[in-house]
Amino acid sequence: MAEFEKPKVDYAYDLAKERKALQELKVKRGIPEKTPDTLLIATWNLANFGAQDRRDDDIKLMAKILSWFDLIAVQEVRENKADFEKLMLELGNNYQTHFTDVAGNEERMAYIYDRKKIDTRSLVAEIALPPSRLKGINIAGVNQKFDGFDRNPFVQSFTFKGVKLLLANVHLFFGDNTKAKIGRRQLETLAVAKWARDIAGSKYENEPNVIVLGDFNLPHMKNDDPIYAIFQKYGIKTTRYATTIGSTLPGEKKKANGEAVNIYHYDQIGFYKALKGLKFGETNVFDFDSVLFGDLWNKYQGKKNRITLFNAYIRYYISDHRPLWVKAELV
Repeated sequence: MAEFEKPKVDYAYDLAKERKALQELKVKRGIPEKTPDTLLIATWNLANFGAQDRRDDDIKLMAKILSWFDLIAVQEVRENKADFEKLMLELGNNYQTHFTDVAGNEERMAYIYDRKKIDTRSLVAEIALPPSRLKGINIAGVNQKFDGFDRNPFVQSFTFKGVKLLLANVHLFFGDNTKAKIGRRQLETLAVAKWARDIAGSKYENEPNVIVLGDFNLPHMKNDDPIYAIFQKYGIKTTRYATTIGSTLPGEKKKANGEAVNIYHYDQIGFYKALKGLKFGETNVFDFDSVLFGDLWNKYQGKKNRITLFNAYIRYYISDHRPLWVKAELV
């Protein structure tokens, strides 16, 4: 996405106070403590990370959240990866990363993982369909043809306690909500879903656990949503959020099925059919914006556009997306 405008507000926060607020919300939202036999998987769109002017303390707050998880898919790491390198230093030596080259909107995708808990395997790739398969990505009612992804999904293979995982880190095209742009998003979703089906069912691959996660720009987890419908048709099972918290900051209210809503489920963690050796347990969204920068929230008290002003600060210095996580247990 285009970079957000830098907020014009005189405000400084206390890092220790904000860290304490995050820790208290972690408990309230039920994020488990790490254990040897559980794997905490998350996805987080970091919103133009490297293109907006994050300060050192902002990066420390982001690292605080990321440190609660074992394996994280990250989207929107921009061409300038200096802030990402600072983030990795803040996370410490236990964490390793792999990331892609830049693609659409000069964005990279990355994995961050606890290398003492998770091993990598040989396959590191992108989903890039050969020309002979492009014509097979078509949907009734979508007139444009599929010419490939704006950002090729980033595929990496891992093992946890001997259990194989193959992840595809996805950030699908958005553009806007016109019919043509939604159609393009549907085609990208179909390409991901067919890839997951084909690789899980291939006699040449041994991938029992194919997981797709990231920013699918999927507004609503409802049967009539054109993106969600493709997931269902091709056997992609998504985690069910444990609360009604959306994965993006509240925006302007929009109509969906005749109801005014501002809860969006853009970010997803899904798996093809059934997992083997693992089962997904608790899952939730971490709404850091509900506790961070309370003094700033109070500063805007009485203003009609209070939420807009506050969110402008949050999305610039932290993100406009919230982390989505799931607990995976050995079985």
